[in-house]
Amino acid sequence: MTAAAGDVFPPTDSVGLVQPQTFTFDQPLPLASGNRLENWQLMVETYGELNADASNAVLICHALSGNHHAAGYHDPEDRKPGWWDSYIGPGKPIDTRHFFVVALNNLGGCHGSTGPSSINPATGQPYGPDFPVMTVEDWVDSQALLADRLGIQQWAAVVGGSLGGMQVLEWSLRHPQRLRHAVVIASTPRLSAQNIAFNEVARQAIMSDPDFREGRYQQAGVIPRHGLGLARMIGHITYLSEHSMGEKFGRDLRSDKLNYGFDVEFQVESYLRYQGETFSESFDANTYLLMTKALDYFDPAARYGGDLPRAVSEAQCSFLVVSFTTDWRFSPRRSEELVNALTAARKRVSYARIKSPHGHDAFLIPDQRYEAVFTAYMQRVAAESHAEGAVS
Repeated sequence: MTAAAGDVFPPTDSVGLVQPQTFTFDQPLPLASGNRLENWQLMVETYGELNADASNAVLICHALSGNHHAAGYHDPEDRKPGWWDSYIGPGKPIDTRHFFVVALNNLGGCHGSTGPSSINPATGQPYGPDFPVMTVEDWVDSQALLADRLGIQQWAAVVGGSLGGMQVLEWSLRHPQRLRHAVVIASTPRLSAQNIAFNEVARQAIMSDPDFREGRYQQAGVIPRHGLGLARMIGHITYLSEHSMGEKFGRDLRSDKLNYGFDVEFQVESYLRYQGETFSESFDANTYLLMTKALDYFDPAARYGGDLPRAVSEAQCSFLVVSFTTDWRFSPRRSEELVNALTAARKRVSYARIKSPHGHDAFLIPDQRYEAVFTAYMQRVAAESHAEGAVS
């Protein structure tokens, strides 16, 4: 949200003006696909101060279209805050007076980390469709190397919503000794067939655009705007609830009468087209394909014959799991499946089912009860981090 003229800037509860940092890695990164990245980089932002024993670090894992800019502002003129600014900053649930917060753009992204739009050193051209398919496991491995670079042996907490929540869960299983708390919000231990179907329709919308050029649109100097816009429209519908769309738009017309044609007539149509058009200018189509495939592939229980309690049995951290009543993309039943598995595996887990009208997007939107639950849990994490530092 843009600050109004005359408002105090930056706001007192903001991390303020921030600058991203690029971390370059020369060691090869083996990938689940059998490929590997020889040299790669991550775009990162940090907020707050790392304490002497590095016990107060919190990792933020982003969702499909997120990036490293989670809080604060890049430009005092634009005043557009990071995507999770409502929940990161002084006095907010992830309180930067207590925590050192790390947010990054995942590999395969399009906001500074190595991805399909980066130059392939082997060809001198953008990777495009030659960039290897990424998985949640690959992202967690790259994040672990970033933690090493930052001198963080154990995160106080790893936090994420949606696709970010999948990364949090994978952290607890892949590197169980490297985090004390896992906060999994509006997420799932695996996608339903319906969710995979939504992702496939979105991918087909992109790949059927004539300007997609089999993923080599950058070399041709074009963007598959139409297909990427359609993919965003499909996704956006699933992120909102019927109630929130009805409250926001109803059946309101753009003009005072029906035109009996196929141009935009309803306000909701105008809104979706605007979302699609703006997204197609700021996001990479190949990245969208990669991110949705990573969603589809994630299923830690598959490694154990579908036995989710067995899959989570190696976790050593405490968990906070949060769901939202009107989230039909990742419904509360999916969160409760994870909670039940953690309980069966005798893990420490707290669960909150938040009543919200906002659908899947609720994890990004200010809400009093959600904020209270999140704040209380993170205050506990902060107290433990302080005690860790005192003992050290």
